[in-house]
Amino acid sequence: MIIVLVTAPKGKGEELSKRVLEKRLATYVSISTIKSMYWKENNTIYEEEDLLIIKTRKAIFDNLSDFIKKIYLYKIPKIVAINIIDANVEYLSWVESETSLKKI
Repeated sequence: MIIVLVTAPKGKGEELSKRVLEKRLATYVSISTIKSMYWKENNTIYEEEDLLIIKTRKAIFDNLSDFIKKIYLYKIPKIVAINIIDANVEYLSWVESETSLKKI
C-alpha cells in the first residue's frame, strides 16, 4: 500500500478525487485545504490549495499517476508516493479488493 499526495487548486480537490475513485485507482481520498509556499520565477508564491491524500496500492501508482497527469490542473503535476511500511491487515485487504489494475 502507498499514500499518494497530490495538490490541486482550491475547490478542485473534490472533483479530482471523485474521478480517481470512479476509475478505482484508489480506495479512499482525504481532502484538506492547505496554505502552500513555493519558489517560482524569482518570487515566493503563497496560495491555498487542496491536498489530496490518496490511499491505493503500489502496483496502481503508474496508472494513477498517468490518469492525474491527463486531467491535472497545473503545468507540473505534484504527485508524491509514500510507501507504507506496516498497516492493519484488514485495511490492506480492503485497499486490495477495492482497486483495479486496469490500464486507463
